[in-house]
Amino acid sequence: MKILLNSDQIHTTVEALFSQIIADISPNSDLAIIGLRSRGEILAQRLNRKLNEQLGREIPCGTLDITLYRDDIHSPRSGVQPTVRATEIAFDVNDKFILLVDDVLHTGRSVRAAMDALTDLGRPRAVRLAVLVDRGDRELPIRADYVGLRAEVEPNESVLVHLIEEDQVDEVIVEQSETL
Repeated sequence: MKILLNSDQIHTTVEALFSQIIADISPNSDLAIIGLRSRGEILAQRLNRKLNEQLGREIPCGTLDITLYRDDIHSPRSGVQPTVRATEIAFDVNDKFILLVDDVLHTGRSVRAAMDALTDLGRPRAVRLAVLVDRGDRELPIRADYVGLRAEVEPNESVLVHLIEEDQVDEVIVEQSETL
């Protein structure tokens, strides 16, 4: 196991993500934030608090569960029965500027699933992607607009994000994958 980011570094990385976002968005845009379950949800909430404070208004924030949109849900390689949880978006996504937040961008398949789920809810004006870690090795033509850390990780390694709200510690680690 190798630590990519410790607690202080995660704080600094989220601050850097926030700075990228705030420099790019219009202060008066019809912005909403949607985090992918489960660590993207937590990161979205952290960014939401900062944006609310900076912009002086409440930015809608929601959570998207992509389980049923994944293309590996019935794959024999997955070997796990997925748990479907609720999507919690209490606002209309139509014509909104959506900031989609996830913890790790790897193959692009989770983001593709998120886009499918999101467009089933409506037609946003624009969608931007913010990720804590971009580990590369895409299988689909997807890129993040805002990246906290670009990490070079071997194909046989996994990037795991632990956040205090869910895991009692803030850290990003790299470890050997159990399967390829």
